[in-house]
Amino acid sequence: MKLILMRHCKSDWSSGLADEDRPLNPRGRKAAVALGGWLRAQAHVPTHALVSSAARTRETFDLLALDTPVSFHDALYLAEPGTILDHVKANPSQVLLVVGHNPGIAELADGLVVDPPDHGRFVDYPTGATTVLDMAAGGKVVDFITPHDLG
Repeated sequence: MKLILMRHCKSDWSSGLADEDRPLNPRGRKAAVALGGWLRAQAHVPTHALVSSAARTRETFDLLALDTPVSFHDALYLAEPGTILDHVKANPSQVLLVVGHNPGIAELADGLVVDPPDHGRFVDYPTGATTVLDMAAGGKVVDFITPHDLG
């Protein structure tokens, strides 16, 4: 199984909306489109996606423009790593994308990797950070990218 762990892209703090209702800002929308292109170019297209029900994660997923079945889950909103992992284990997909929030998504990525990628931003896992793991190889990192890397 290939597991893709993505933190939602940059959100708009000026909206004045409740946290779970905050949309992406223009930079976040641009990053999500770029990440979708990167996933397709690297042949990391998921066969299913698990996405937090928050507006910013839903919008991130939508802008990836992947032809992928998706399930939205309230339980993934600001979820702890164990909760995210429970949802992953319950999904038999060959290539599974999870779009979630820090600190849970970063902590899960850190806990699953055998050897962390040689990338200065893996530890703080900025918005849009994406780790691709080969779970059959015990959590080997296949790829790691941030929107900044895409320009």
